[in-house]
Amino acid sequence: MLCETIQIIMNTENKLIVDFDFQLVINFFSGISSQGPGGEKETLKALSFLDNTSSKLKIADLGCGIGKQTEIIASNIDCEITAVDIAPKMIEGLNDRIKKKNLTNKVTGLVASMCELPFKANEFDVIWAEGSIYHIGFEKGLRELKQYLKPNGFMAVTECCWLSNQRPKDSSFITENVSEIDMISTKLKIIEDCGYKPIAHFILPEYTWIDNYHSIAKTHFQPFLEENNYSFAAKDFVERMEQEIEYYQTNKEYFGYVFFICKKTQD
Repeated sequence: MLCETIQIIMNTENKLIVDFDFQLVINFFSGISSQGPGGEKETLKALSFLDNTSSKLKIADLGCGIGKQTEIIASNIDCEITAVDIAPKMIEGLNDRIKKKNLTNKVTGLVASMCELPFKANEFDVIWAEGSIYHIGFEKGLRELKQYLKPNGFMAVTECCWLSNQRPKDSSFITENVSEIDMISTKLKIIEDCGYKPIAHFILPEYTWIDNYHSIAKTHFQPFLEENNYSFAAKDFVERMEQEIEYYQTNKEYFGYVFFICKKTQD
C-alpha cells in the first residue's frame, strides 16, 4: 500500500519522494498499522467476488506492507499466501503480525521487487495488490503479472481514479504525482485490453482514508520527529504528509481509490 503514498508526497523543491532517504520513508510507514487507504470491510468485499474460495487458494500479496490485508485474507479463507514487499522492515512487521495471529502456516513473507518476482508461470490462483500496482504501472502491471496467474485466476487491485468529469482547482498535485490517474471507465477498458474479464469494482469510502489511514498517520508524526531528532528531512516529510491529508480533505469528491477485481481470460 505504500507505493502511491510515496509518489504523492513532494519535497520543498517540488521533487518526488525519491529525493528523500528511502529508509526514512520506510521507517515512518513501518511504524503505523496502515500504509494506505483501505479496510477490513473493503478487503472482505473484494474477496467475496472470487468464485473459487471453496478450495485452498495460492495467493501472491504484492506490496503487502506490514500485512493488514494479508492477515484479513488469511483469517477468512483456506489459502497459502506469499506476501511480498521490497522493504525488509515491512516484511519484519508482516512476520510479527502473522506470528501474533497464529497464521504462520498460511503466510510466508518475501523481500522482493514487484519488477523482479521469483515466481513461476501459472503459479497463483489470485494476485492481490492493494495500493501497490502503481509501482510498476496499472497497465504494465496487469500485463506482466498475468503470467503468474493460473488460467481463470483472479487479479484484485486498488488504483487511484477520478470519480467524476470534474477536476479540483489544483489538479496538478495529483496529475504530477499519480501520472496514470484516469476515469474508472478507462481503467475498465485497460483491464479488458490486457486479457481480463472485469468482475467487479467499487470505490473505497472516505473513512478508509480519514479513519483508517490519515488519522493513524497523524498520531505517528510526533514520535517520528522525535526518533529522527527533528532533522530537516523528517520535518519536511511530515509537512508533506500533512499537505497530502489536507489536499484529500479539500478535494475528496474528485478522486479516490477504486478496488478492481478481474479474471484472467487469455495469456
